[in-house]
Amino acid sequence: MIRSLYITSKDLRTELRTKHVINSMLVFSLTVMVIFSLSLNNVLSESSVIDRVAPGLLWIAFIFSGTLGITRTFASETENGCLEGLRLCPVESAAIYTGKAISCMCMMLVMEIMTLPIFVVLFNYSIPSIPLMATVILLGTAGFSVVGTLLSALTVNARTREILLPVILLPLLLPVLIPAVLATAKILAGKGFFDVATELRLMVVYNIIFFTLAHLLFDHTMEE
Repeated sequence: MIRSLYITSKDLRTELRTKHVINSMLVFSLTVMVIFSLSLNNVLSESSVIDRVAPGLLWIAFIFSGTLGITRTFASETENGCLEGLRLCPVESAAIYTGKAISCMCMMLVMEIMTLPIFVVLFNYSIPSIPLMATVILLGTAGFSVVGTLLSALTVNARTREILLPVILLPLLLPVLIPAVLATAKILAGKGFFDVATELRLMVVYNIIFFTLAHLLFDHTMEE
């Protein structure tokens, strides 16, 4: 775990110096929020309409912004032979994967923390249970990072990785996205923990299964 945190620290320090990924993700997310807010301006007063579409819009902003950032997870390592150096590091490939997944998750959480207040203001929402909402976002983001990091490594050498990665990533995310959207809708409607317990269990099971599979497969991915 300590070696994984070294990888995470390296990625986060690099990002703090450049801020390329965070800025791109944040600008994209805020742009999506503003565009949807303007397009739904005529129905913002109809709470029933907003209740149905707002959770989906929020996760659309999160996932597509995250996809924009996760493309760079391993692509940035290809510059100046850094990826080859990473392969030669005296650490297990699983540690590299875990470190990359954590750094991706951290950057997504920063973007989501900045996006959520904009969502609340633009759509005139209040979040009844912030801890419960944070739990859903954390589990959804973890699922995205777990799968996205593996697929980012798998497509890093593809010429069209910016197109290929979303095509194979988004279908695999549906099992975690659907309960995340449903849970978000229930939380915004004022429901409590027991009402979203099923969705939370599904997200936890998804994360455990794919995290385990990624650990088993990542070694072969790094050898390609």
